[in-house]
Amino acid sequence: MSESHYSPRLRTALVLTGTGTAGAYHAGALQALHEAGIKIDLVAGRGMGVPGALFAAVDGGSHLWGPRGLWRGASSLRFYRFRLSLRVTGWLFGVALAILLAPLGLLAGLVLVYLGGLLATVAGAGALGATLAGWFHRSLDVLFAAGAVPTIVPRLVALALVAALAVAALRLLVRPAGRLRRTTGSAWWRIAGAPLSARPIVSRMTKALWQLIRGAADVAQPAAPEVGRRYAELLTENLGQPGFRELLLTIHDLDARRDLVFGVLPEPHRSRFFTAPRGLGPAPRAAEALDMAGVGREYVLDVLAASLALPVASESHLLTFPSEGYWRGETHRVSDRPDALVRVFLEVAAAGAEQVVVVADAPVPGEPHALSSGRADLRGRVGEYLRAAETAAVRDALLAAGHLFRGAFEIRPRHNPVGPFDCDGTYDEQSDRRHGVEELVDRGYEDAYRQFIDPIVGASGDRLAQGGRPPHDPTLRGPA
Repeated sequence: MSESHYSPRLRTALVLTGTGTAGAYHAGALQALHEAGIKIDLVAGRGMGVPGALFAAVDGGSHLWGPRGLWRGASSLRFYRFRLSLRVTGWLFGVALAILLAPLGLLAGLVLVYLGGLLATVAGAGALGATLAGWFHRSLDVLFAAGAVPTIVPRLVALALVAALAVAALRLLVRPAGRLRRTTGSAWWRIAGAPLSARPIVSRMTKALWQLIRGAADVAQPAAPEVGRRYAELLTENLGQPGFRELLLTIHDLDARRDLVFGVLPEPHRSRFFTAPRGLGPAPRAAEALDMAGVGREYVLDVLAASLALPVASESHLLTFPSEGYWRGETHRVSDRPDALVRVFLEVAAAGAEQVVVVADAPVPGEPHALSSGRADLRGRVGEYLRAAETAAVRDALLAAGHLFRGAFEIRPRHNPVGPFDCDGTYDEQSDRRHGVEELVDRGYEDAYRQFIDPIVGASGDRLAQGGRPPHDPTLRGPA
């Protein structure tokens, strides 16, 4: 249970957590907190909360919730699609199946013609019946002659199948750019690979982040390390200015089997955070904490790509550590860890936060008589698991680490039918209508006011005037 003793004089951390469409809910909550002038000293994130934290830390939240923001419009429909090679292979197998079934379709049509001729003969139209019967026999002779369907169809089917297998086998011959690590295992699993691709959303987030960094300057997007340096410089040079906040991001290292924490903090928190040992094991703090204002400044986009890499469902991201660091230039596989929220809380507390506000699109745990139909599609099933794991992670984090703060507050929906991969919306059985991603932005906005700003911040008697607005009027936005 979250505490309700809020004070703007305490060092406050905002934690964003979730996967996929959770970014839309984060965007709405960030807009509400911005409009209400809520003081946020530190913003942290995991999963889809990482891009939200990156934008919120440099006063760029409007790029998420604005009319032309990332979560408005049709651009989100391309997020987490099946890999291109899988889609092409599936299309080719479908073409082969269609070619194989085409003769049966033709035969069924001819049989209907023949039956029509029989019916015409029975009805007394013998001439029409004889014409249809003759057309039926001639068509059979032409279509199923030795050089026609029996020869052409097998060749076309074989051609489509060979093309499908060739496209799939390209994964064994062509190594994607940046994939420096060798993979082992049977050829079949190496061909199949992870089903979903995070590249579209990583590319879209990277482009939007660069547009924010460059401002009005018409400058081409540089390489990833340079974008990271520009972002780190923008944040460190303006830290402490209105709209700029300290930053903590968490990803998971599959090879080191530990979480990695990247951050930008001011003194004295910076020295204590990146040098003081924390946790179990002999490895020093440098094994898992990188200062994005120092040696980690080139890894901003690596952290972004890793946070959007789903365990098993998509390819992990490869991160090459600095040669002068603890890992001596090794390249590790990194991705998101859905249940890493407890670790985020621990790191936020280590950074000096005295109260925390967690924003999650995962609904509160279920109650009796609230069952719904299970998802049969792959993305739906993966999304159901991630949503369930993140719901439990929020509860566990508050129980395990909530005592580290003077106040811990939640912003999360009571009901959210939009799954992590439902970028084009989904049908909700309980309300008997479709829910879209843009509506999820509005839901985050409303929940932020109804669950935190009005009852907790308002009840404390302290509301900052950082470009704020009058008390919330729910009629100004869409339905809850």
